[in-house]
Amino acid sequence: MSMFTHKMRMLTAVVMESDKDSVVKALLEKGVMEFVHIGSLPAEKMAKLSEHSSSVSKAVLTDMRIRVETLLKEGGVQIPELESGLLESLPPLDMETYRRTLDRLSLSLQTVRDRQKVINQDINALEEIIRYSAEKKDDYLDLRVGVTTHGSSDDLLQRLDQIGGVFLFASKPFISLTLRRDSARVTDVMDKFGWTESTDSEAQKSAMSEAIGEAKARTEAFRLELQKLSEEAKERIRKVSSDLIAIWTNVRVHELCEHVESYFSYTRNTTLFSGWVPAEYSDDISALLSRVTSGRCIIEWTDADEVPREEVPVEMTSPKILKPFERMVNNYSIPEYGSINPTPFTAVAYLCMFALMFADLGQGFILLLAGLIGSWIYKKNPSKKDGLISRYLCSLLIFLGPASMIGGLLFGSCFGFELLPPLWFPFDAVVEGEPVDGLIQDIYDILGITIKFGIVVIYLGLILNWINLFRKKRFFELVFDKNGIVGGVMYALGIWFAWGFVASGYSTFPSAPFFAPVLVSCLALIVIKGPLGAVLKARKGEKESIGRVVIDTVMDFLVEVLEIFSGLLSNTLSFMRVAGLGIAHASLMSAFYQMAEMPGNIIAQILIMLLGNALVIVLEGLSAGIQSLRLNYYEFFTKYFTGHGMAFEPVGLRSRASAD
Repeated sequence: MSMFTHKMRMLTAVVMESDKDSVVKALLEKGVMEFVHIGSLPAEKMAKLSEHSSSVSKAVLTDMRIRVETLLKEGGVQIPELESGLLESLPPLDMETYRRTLDRLSLSLQTVRDRQKVINQDINALEEIIRYSAEKKDDYLDLRVGVTTHGSSDDLLQRLDQIGGVFLFASKPFISLTLRRDSARVTDVMDKFGWTESTDSEAQKSAMSEAIGEAKARTEAFRLELQKLSEEAKERIRKVSSDLIAIWTNVRVHELCEHVESYFSYTRNTTLFSGWVPAEYSDDISALLSRVTSGRCIIEWTDADEVPREEVPVEMTSPKILKPFERMVNNYSIPEYGSINPTPFTAVAYLCMFALMFADLGQGFILLLAGLIGSWIYKKNPSKKDGLISRYLCSLLIFLGPASMIGGLLFGSCFGFELLPPLWFPFDAVVEGEPVDGLIQDIYDILGITIKFGIVVIYLGLILNWINLFRKKRFFELVFDKNGIVGGVMYALGIWFAWGFVASGYSTFPSAPFFAPVLVSCLALIVIKGPLGAVLKARKGEKESIGRVVIDTVMDFLVEVLEIFSGLLSNTLSFMRVAGLGIAHASLMSAFYQMAEMPGNIIAQILIMLLGNALVIVLEGLSAGIQSLRLNYYEFFTKYFTGHGMAFEPVGLRSRASAD
């Protein structure tokens, strides 16, 4: 794992037109290059280049691939991964044959799909009737009990089935239960058969329950039929799955080739292309191109330092085990190229926060078990859609469970009970006000722990920011910025001052010979920031009037001082929520135990405890996870994280590149 984003280099190459296909296949096989359109040539030379043209467009290939993927997923067939060696004997495309194969399969499935559509419509109508009945919304239903004076009941039933509802015509009186909005259509049909409404009040009362029972039975029968139809469709697809996989493989490989070639430019006899490659692979790519072209190529490498940072793609090399936290970082933003990789720091900070807020050995084990079982289910069923507990959440729970268990060991908590001696201090006992031995005596001491933890996190963010600024050679910001050295020193002074004031019992302010000189020096540097910045701009030809510089200096001074003191103070105090969630967790468990002691029935007590633990695990666990994420995003990331990066997306046999 690298502490910084991966170093990148840009390749620009010229190869012979006759070697183009070999080059495309070799680069796809390697799969470490993100292609970009050539833009470094003069405009007059760019005008002489032609773009790639193909008999089959990328859009057509993508549509074909998606169509095959849809059928494979419907049949429960796993979409294969493209393996090495496919490019050596790539068969030509036969799109017409592929279309005929897919059309024949779709035609054979059409009758199944039509029946599924009809059944789904019937189920929706029946479920709506059942729901209105359960909610006592009889005004939304149309119940009729009676007989017909002429015509066949079979003919009547056939016409009513087109409307949707429950119709019981096996015995008299007949029963019809539909939605009120369909009453006019029902009346039109029944009038043609001489419908006469029954005046038997007992029949009217029993008809509703009888019709609802029939609706439930039909709904269940329809569901079973849907399941059989689904299995029938899957079986038809599986019979031709080998043909579908062969079509998908060939179309997918050609689609990737077209994707690569879409970035190529051409002269009469040569092909030009460009792209980003991780620096560690640059020698391999050079050797690869020389080998497949027999040396008939011109290769030029451009270091990322010669290109604006915002144009360089970003690759973070985090261990696979930290992928859940890398996704957490990417959900916030892609870090700037050349900056620190936030993933390992995010993982440590997030897990520490969660452990402090949700510290329980037993409940942590439940989270771990849920993560392991969920991951196993998704691994066993790769095509399974994400449910309430998604794949990402399962992988995250595998980390959060042990973190919570470690917290439980530190505080001696297992399902809210003090079943084991704490390695640090008894958190639950402190919250409940019981006398304990050690440095931690009350809730204020717990709040102090989280404030100290927040100071460590904030200072870590400041130090990471200083490293980023130094690497980017932005020394002006490194010294004068609110998250730079000046801000860090003033934050340290504020911490020292507040600590001394609290230690004195809030009676006297601390004093030291270094305090005033350091504070004045920092304030002077903030004042100097404006004029010095104006001088640096003037050297670049961006001159400003003296009046403008003075006004900006005064305003910037006031804003900077306010942001340093109030901003960093609020960031620090924000970490008190860590203690707050931990205290709430302990208090909730205590409340459930007190509730469990009220009933004399042991079964009721067990049920209350099970329900209490379940609610705490779900609600408190969710709250702790959200608050840990919030503290990372708003208190930690804002100190050092520079986003707006572009993710590195190399094109290879296993890449996601398509016709986008």
